[in-house]
Amino acid sequence: MIKVSWLDTIAFGGVTYQDLIFFAAIVAASVIIAKILSVYLKKSFSDRMEKSELEKFIKITQIIIIGLGIYFGIPRVEINFADLLIVGGTLAIVIGFATQKIGSNLTSGIFLMIERPIKSGDTIQIQDVTGTVKEIHILSTIIQTFDGIYVRIPNETVFNTDITNYVANVARKFEYNVGISYKDDAGLAMGIIYRLLEEHPFILKHPSPSVYVSELGDSSVNITIYIWTPSRVWWSVKTEMLWRIKKALDEEGIEIPFPQRVVTFVNAPPADADKKGAITHE
Repeated sequence: MIKVSWLDTIAFGGVTYQDLIFFAAIVAASVIIAKILSVYLKKSFSDRMEKSELEKFIKITQIIIIGLGIYFGIPRVEINFADLLIVGGTLAIVIGFATQKIGSNLTSGIFLMIERPIKSGDTIQIQDVTGTVKEIHILSTIIQTFDGIYVRIPNETVFNTDITNYVANVARKFEYNVGISYKDDAGLAMGIIYRLLEEHPFILKHPSPSVYVSELGDSSVNITIYIWTPSRVWWSVKTEMLWRIKKALDEEGIEIPFPQRVVTFVNAPPADADKKGAITHE
């Protein structure tokens, strides 16, 4: 007689102990893989995501991996899916429609975390929304506008839209156009401006600032000023320096003129014509 191994013994229905062990091994392997992946995700994304969002992301990933392990192990225990086909198919369609946007936003959120075009604290523009990134969640990104309004943008929109990141580069440039009177010394004015730029701690030497006469206008000699600063202080330096330049030029007596026009009358009446026609009353 051929001795039957206990592994081939029927546990229930047509399922043997060998099938159960195989199923348990696949599920156990998927749990181990999920644990290892969670450690990797914590190390890789701890500085890119909020802690609470990272924990949610890891939980979702673990559920997906373990679910796949169960899916691949179930055929060995011979569960008949034919009876669940109609119900399961209908449920899958409903869930599919319900989670289509969620899945798209989730996938986009993962790609945003991998690619990292933006991070918390960045000043950005997405479509018509400009502000500071406050939080990057799994499904959406929160932006605080300069008016203090919080705007939630789905990650699918963020990922598929052109993103303008104003602070991704360490340095950012701005410019002024300052007009001085024709009677004033343009060289002196440029020297004053250069001195102010050299004294400011946040104005970069490399790239260096540039000051030059760019145009001889109708009412003024126009001086263009290019300045590079660290991106994080760009706005404060820009608003501060314009007033400093204006104040320094005023102190040196250099005029920033109003627009001027010279009007000539071709057929002007004589200067004393109005006097002859004038009527005086006592």
